[in-house]
Amino acid sequence: MCYSAQIWADYRRYKRAYGSEIDIATFAELFWSRLANPKIIIPRAVEASFDHPTNPDEQRIKDLIDQHRAAQAAAIEEDLFKQKTRLAEAERKLAVKLTKAATESKRIATDKIARGHNRLKDLNRFELQPRDSRIFPGHYAPVMIMEDGRKVVRLMRYQCRPAGKPTFYDEKYPGTYNARKDSLTGFWRGQFGYTHGLMMVDVFYENVDRLGGNVVLEFHPEPAQPMLVACLWSKWTATGQPALLSFAAITDEPPPEVAAAGHDRCIVSIKPENVDRWLQPDADRLDEQMAILEDPVRPYYEHRLAA
Repeated sequence: MCYSAQIWADYRRYKRAYGSEIDIATFAELFWSRLANPKIIIPRAVEASFDHPTNPDEQRIKDLIDQHRAAQAAAIEEDLFKQKTRLAEAERKLAVKLTKAATESKRIATDKIARGHNRLKDLNRFELQPRDSRIFPGHYAPVMIMEDGRKVVRLMRYQCRPAGKPTFYDEKYPGTYNARKDSLTGFWRGQFGYTHGLMMVDVFYENVDRLGGNVVLEFHPEPAQPMLVACLWSKWTATGQPALLSFAAITDEPPPEVAAAGHDRCIVSIKPENVDRWLQPDADRLDEQMAILEDPVRPYYEHRLAA
């Protein structure tokens, strides 16, 4: 299972590498929806793509990002005020009498104040860090698809809810951020051969059980190269609810070095020459699509403990 990945967050990288276009309208719609829906999580590095807008559409998205950050800052400041009030009250009580409750209240308030200041500092920084490009299930990421013969990049949620399924599908099948290759013609038959996409990944992360407990390993290909991760996607709609674009990364049996590290699945990175064929599937020729997945790029995956 690919539980986390460091992605190509800047849509311009897709444009430079593959001549793809950005679906600016769906980007703007998602950033607008995020203002009222905290469940919409967009990586910081995706936001950075709009730090220097070059046209009115990009400026609109920049304004929505600024509104979102201002709302976050206001919420943090409000909580800081509450915690500072709590700290002052705890210190007042402790000045009169040492009690376990007041001591604990002081400790909690002090910790939350420190975290609040760190969150504000992080919110206001400009330099990007590797974690700003990292996604987890439920986060949104750029996905390249083919539409009317042209490559298009859209933001999609990394957990697929197939069209026609109920909203509780997300909870019933929480692992649908990955699509097993051996279940493509079964569980994923509504997407395999119909709606294919690609997510560009530089690094992926996996949870692995070790003697000391669970650890997170960081895997990266050697020689270093972007991974063109094969994906399935869907557009979910329902009366009275906003449309949802979501996707799943296809996984297969792991190569020996990934298995030796303790993990039993691995994302499928297709060869560059197969990009167009993968993005324009023929549901009547699924064997050709499967052949692309069975002949992936095969680097050696180095690993280390994630920071």
